Amino acid sequence: MEYLREGLLLGCGNPLLDVIATVDDAFLQKYGLKPDDAILADEKKHKNLYKELAEHDSVQYMAGGSCQNSLRVAQWILRTPKVAVFFGCVGVDDYAEKLAEKARADGVNVIYQQNDSLPTGTCAVAITNHHRSLCANLAAANAFTADHINQPENRKVIKNAKYFYVTGFFLTASSETVQAVAKHALAANSPFLMNLSAPFLAQFYNKELMEALSFADIVFGNEIEALAFAKEECFETEDLREIALKICRLPKQNENRSRIAVITQGKDPVLLAQNGKVVEIPVDALTNDEIVDTNGAGDAFVGGFLAQFIQEKSLETCVRCGIWAAREIIKRSGCSFDGEACFQE
Repeated sequence: MEYLREGLLLGCGNPLLDVIATVDDAFLQKYGLKPDDAILADEKKHKNLYKELAEHDSVQYMAGGSCQNSLRVAQWILRTPKVAVFFGCVGVDDYAEKLAEKARADGVNVIYQQNDSLPTGTCAVAITNHHRSLCANLAAANAFTADHINQPENRKVIKNAKYFYVTGFFLTASSETVQAVAKHALAANSPFLMNLSAPFLAQFYNKELMEALSFADIVFGNEIEALAFAKEECFETEDLREIALKICRLPKQNENRSRIAVITQGKDPVLLAQNGKVVEIPVDALTNDEIVDTNGAGDAFVGGFLAQFIQEKSLETCVRCGIWAAREIIKRSGCSFDGEACFQE
């Protein structure tokens, strides 16, 4: 096993400042939001969404963005700073400084590309009865360019990394970068991990998603994302076990290792598919009183998984750590944590 060194894990995603508030069903209906869904903001439809959310008494601001969250959680568990490095694009503003400060405090080495013509991206997180609805205004996050990874100092960062994680969300910003990182991982025979991230990606970014997935050694998704993906790919089944196996069998660039699919189902068992078999790993359900906020649960799951995966632990241990991390995050508001991580195999 390789020791936990700086830059071992590289993540690429959309860094966002989360604007989090508890709302009622009428608020969701007003802005066309659905529980446990993730969408991109529409300039007209969601024009007043962020302002109205910010006026709620319960509003909180937190460092966010799916990939950045996962790396923050992984760092919390690893307890060794700068093992994870993150690429994403921000504006030149106070929000960018807050994001960098928070992520670095959590141990992530953020190497942001900065765009001086767009503000740092934000994500509205509308909470209803333990469910979360996400509406992202990507702004600068959507302006990432491959120029950033082609800078000599950042090429060294990529060359130094051994594990690569990219969210499907990042395809909206720079599929060119996703391809470049994936091809580097392939050439280096390094694991490339990817997340389905949201149903809209399978629907509206299908070509880019399928190109990226051909490089993926491990694919993550929740049940809603997996069902949407299966529908777009004409899998002709809603059986999540079968969907996981079909994801494993999709065309794959690196034939040195078989693809793994990991599908979460909330309080139901996590499905771990590999080599034609599906293992169900149970989830200890939390009581209603323990659940504060499901926002960030999926990000935390991946963070827990990554923390063990880069230490070359068994896949079952990786999943169990993911479940543990998600449970911890659900007990708090936003993707946040406190104290020392105490996962035990």
